[in-house]
Amino acid sequence: MGALSNGFRIIHAVVEAGNEGLPFADVVSATRLPKASVHRLLKELVALSVLSFDPASRVYRGDLRLARLGANVVADYDLRRVARPHLVALHETTGHVATLGILGDDAGIYIDKIEPRDFGIRLHSEIGKTFPLHCTSMGKVLLATADADTRRRLTGRKLDAYTDNTITDARRLRRELRSVAERGYAVDDEEITRGLVCVAAPILDAHGGVAGAMSCTFAKYVDDERGIAVEVDAVRRYARAASGLGGAELVAAKPH
Repeated sequence: MGALSNGFRIIHAVVEAGNEGLPFADVVSATRLPKASVHRLLKELVALSVLSFDPASRVYRGDLRLARLGANVVADYDLRRVARPHLVALHETTGHVATLGILGDDAGIYIDKIEPRDFGIRLHSEIGKTFPLHCTSMGKVLLATADADTRRRLTGRKLDAYTDNTITDARRLRRELRSVAERGYAVDDEEITRGLVCVAAPILDAHGGVAGAMSCTFAKYVDDERGIAVEVDAVRRYARAASGLGGAELVAAKPH
């Protein structure tokens, strides 16, 4: 097995021991790996804050980084599970592509998607892929509700242009984010893909914070022919339903 597989064997053995932890000899015994390999991998895992080492008791335990990663996985899984019926309802009501996204370090991440079989335009919104924040509707929702430091960092960097409609000026983007926070939804008007419009709204967690965003995507001619009021209403309605908070609106602090 490779180093990655061996590292996971060590992590599994240590975490299975719970709060009592495992001394070096027990890690070797549990994994049946060479002592030299265990020593090297334990040192790397401790340096990465995946595991911790207690000098007094001489045992290894799971560390905070591992706990945070696990918590994020559970949170994302729960969000997808809870939001899935409402994402399906959004798709069935509008007939459009429906997607669910969360905020990563500096981009959004698709965690669910429902697409009509006969949708004529291929979207790059596969589950697990990232999407830019400044030119997508879900990205704007997530960016508008992020903390002030995150907003400043992500709006202050170079904003790539994908179409002629992409907002690449930081001051203009910050104004747009203020509008998103005020009205409770965001629109991508051909800002990442020509010919497509996307509307998104926030999904709130149990504390009123933003856990993710829900969106639907459709052809520009729909907007040209009748406007997007139907889509805005549907996205906001099903995002609220997924939140489980009734009529709660976007409650995060407005961008400054």
